Amino acid sequence: MAARAYWQGQIRLALVSIPVEIYTATKSGAAISFKQIHEPTGKPIHYEKVVTGVGPVDPEEIVKGYEYQKGEFVLLDQDEIDAVKLESKKMLELTQFVDASEIDVLYYEKPYFVVPADDLAEEAFIVLREALRKAKKVGLGQLALRGREYVVSLKPCGRGMVLETLRYADEVHKAQGYFRDIADDKPDPELLDLATALIDKKTAPFHPDEYHDRYVDALKRLVEEKRAAKGGKVIEEADEKPARAANNVADLMAALKKSMERGGATASAEDAPAAGPKLKAKAPEPANEDTPVAAKKPARKAPVKAKAEEPAPAAPARKPAARKRELATAEPLGRRSAERFSYG
Repeated sequence: MAARAYWQGQIRLALVSIPVEIYTATKSGAAISFKQIHEPTGKPIHYEKVVTGVGPVDPEEIVKGYEYQKGEFVLLDQDEIDAVKLESKKMLELTQFVDASEIDVLYYEKPYFVVPADDLAEEAFIVLREALRKAKKVGLGQLALRGREYVVSLKPCGRGMVLETLRYADEVHKAQGYFRDIADDKPDPELLDLATALIDKKTAPFHPDEYHDRYVDALKRLVEEKRAAKGGKVIEEADEKPARAANNVADLMAALKKSMERGGATASAEDAPAAGPKLKAKAPEPANEDTPVAAKKPARKAPVKAKAEEPAPAAPARKPAARKRELATAEPLGRRSAERFSYG
């Protein structure tokens, strides 16, 4: 099934209008959703739309209202909202062009793919795309989407273009309010060199498919453990020791040097945690007294030492040469055992 266009309209540059369609470029990733459950009955919780003093109401009786002062509302029908005239609902006019570096990453919100609406629009679409690419600029304009108007950017992307909604200035906090208390000091040159070398060592091409949500994986494991425990309590064993914070330059220097020795890894092989958290099910309840059990076996006695280990009363003392031959005979067995259990 073909994807459905999120928006259809025109991009206008001066007197040139290009019919286009835009499609969402992202999707929701894997997630686990939990429902609220009434524990005594095991049934899910439901919510009803109610009016104080009236009780539950029908959806047909619900309209939208704007509270202009406490307890006072202006009621609006959906057709009145839809009839609001705004040119940007069907037209994206490019009013400015800037270098991409001029737009702070904090302002970018959500990306969309832009394609020509039909074959007739393709030529003008390609001209605009290549002009933006050649000029190394990003187009800016405003576009109404799903109940609000956004500032948007437009830039080339392969054979198509990408439109990104941007946040307004009043939607972004000023960084100075959070960074002002950080000292404006120069780092120690040796520490800086070590940190730079560590970054260089861990530098590699970005492959998004190498990353996934490990928290979701852990929750899935927890759910499976809970099912296997048949409702029993499942707890996670904490085997990771909290890292000690570096409290001075010596600690930071030692940590950076150790990181370099480990090839940039955050932990050594022996310190690395297992692939997933260790989950332990609560021990099952003891069996009922009436439940038949296997007949008890007699308790096992402590092993008796081999008689060979007891001193032989009549045996003559061994000569050193005989003792040397005995050790030589025993040595290959030890070597074979070592080879058998070697993990190198």
